[in-house]
Amino acid sequence: MNLYDVYSLYNVTPVMGKGAYIHDDKGIKYLDFYGGHAVISVGHTHPHYIQTIKSQLEKINFYSNSVQNPLQHELADKLATLSGLSNYDLFLINSGAEANENALKLASFYNNRKKVLALNNSFHGRTSAAINVTHTGRKHQAPINHGADVTYCPFTEIDSILNEINTGAYTAIIIEAIQGVGGLDMIDPLHLQKIRKACNKTDTILILDEVQCGYGRSGDFFAFESSDILPDIITIAKGMGNGFPIGGVLINAEKIPPVKSRLGTTYGGNHLACAAGIAVLDIIKEENLVANAAHMGILLKDQLVELPMVQSVKGRGLMLGLELEFPISEFRKKLIYDYHIFTGNATNPNLLRILPPLSITENEISLFLDGLRKCLKSIPNS
Repeated sequence: MNLYDVYSLYNVTPVMGKGAYIHDDKGIKYLDFYGGHAVISVGHTHPHYIQTIKSQLEKINFYSNSVQNPLQHELADKLATLSGLSNYDLFLINSGAEANENALKLASFYNNRKKVLALNNSFHGRTSAAINVTHTGRKHQAPINHGADVTYCPFTEIDSILNEINTGAYTAIIIEAIQGVGGLDMIDPLHLQKIRKACNKTDTILILDEVQCGYGRSGDFFAFESSDILPDIITIAKGMGNGFPIGGVLINAEKIPPVKSRLGTTYGGNHLACAAGIAVLDIIKEENLVANAAHMGILLKDQLVELPMVQSVKGRGLMLGLELEFPISEFRKKLIYDYHIFTGNATNPNLLRILPPLSITENEISLFLDGLRKCLKSIPNS
């Protein structure tokens, strides 16, 4: 049987990881400044993470959501403590796309509307409703995906966004506080405050997609925090499990109370997933990784802007985009094969996405910058 060939693969086979590094089957060591799309939050094979999952695996790894699972409550309590969002309820699922599917569904149940407002260059997943609100994925929408009524607005044009919300026609607006695939643009905190007010006035649900920018990556636990607003729904995944499939929806239950059987999942919130999620929160707390992301992000950004052929550095914390004067596709390959550094790309062909673990050190940042400088010097006419 062949694998369904939908991925363009680099000729690297990772077999081991530790901290900010991965090793391939040829014994080559790579500095990982991408973490598999911002998934590796606390570093590869952290001892506490491994031990917590091992210990749980020796007890019970799965049963359905038809029975009590105290680990779900422990995860919710620890998440509330670190995020400060104790007034939200948590629904556990398996991925970011699934989180956004459920968020949109809840919004539609709440106000009985169907239209969704999304932003240009957004990415919210590849499943049915999620791909509909994904501006960067329109070419991947099959005919069956065209059922939702979605309007896209430019990310920075607040008047256009407010005009749409004020029609009262939308069930929800869904926003990444820092766009990931779309290119690391950040929404203006003042704009987010205006959107919050317009949503209040029109009974529109405000969904913040923190799948990639959440869980400390921005230097705050959630990237929307700098706006001093509270969303109605927050979606989370990626760094939540450090590689174990887990996602969640944080819901303002006072506004959107739970209804039995309205949502459901087979694997979501299983014992092993919860153990992974709990371990990540333990490590973030014990090692003060949110503060580390903020500090290291400033240090890294200050040095990135000094590199040659740099047009801009976008994002904040450890969610940064390095916009160069040329398309980065071949440059990324050179970084991997010649300098053994992993980075990411975006819809902007000139933008290198930088997403190291939140535990990254000054020494590892120095090694990364040294590799970048050498790679840039190898570019003709640099």
